[in-house]
Amino acid sequence: MVSNDYEDAGGPGPRPVIGLSTYSEPARYGPWDVESAVLPRSYIDMVERAGGVPVLLPPAGVARQEVVAGLDGLVLTGGADIDPARYGAPPDPQTLDTRPDRDDFEFGLFALARAAGIPTLAVCRGLQLVNVALGGTLIQHLPDVLGHTDHSRTPGVFNVVRVSTVPGSRVAAIAGPELKAHCHHHQAIDVLAADLVAVAHASDGTIEAAEARAGSFLVGVQWHPEANATDRRLMRALVEAAAAHRGERAS
Repeated sequence: MVSNDYEDAGGPGPRPVIGLSTYSEPARYGPWDVESAVLPRSYIDMVERAGGVPVLLPPAGVARQEVVAGLDGLVLTGGADIDPARYGAPPDPQTLDTRPDRDDFEFGLFALARAAGIPTLAVCRGLQLVNVALGGTLIQHLPDVLGHTDHSRTPGVFNVVRVSTVPGSRVAAIAGPELKAHCHHHQAIDVLAADLVAVAHASDGTIEAAEARAGSFLVGVQWHPEANATDRRLMRALVEAAAAHRGERAS
């Protein structure tokens, strides 16, 4: 039986509520084949094991303040490519399967969360969204720039990429100087937003993590921490920041 207390996961008081953005996708279950709000279970388990209460946020129209008011922390999850029009670029032939409805919801959600000081962890697409939202741009197809597919070698399979972190950064304090990251991305940061600092790189120079220069906890990673069930350091850091944010609001 899982306790409802964050105390059992290493901190005092009730567990912080962590919102997770979801996808709107066709899904089959039982006799049904319908459009559904979905998210890999590994994200949910990652939040629960790190001491948070996971709450799924479907891309339902406009993001509203009422949703953000109920959150202590936010995870912007992975998924489809962001519409290049968001950063003023024509679509590359390899930019496929965009989700304008999800873009609309999540760009608004991030803006509200940032304004409210809600600690945020951005994963893969989430990091790309944060960078674009803050004024940056994206490389639309890494293999065209790098000449290899190491970051997204096989569809539906994570490739392990060695990543080095920048000493003194928040990400380095959480994950250490080097880690084996589970990657599946064909896009990445090109021009980094001015409010962000790059704090981890692959050996080919690809930016694999960025964090806010100032303000509340904002960490984005290009890899997928939810793909490694034994490493909860990033999510634990978010949960701890969310618990502190909850305490500040209550005081």
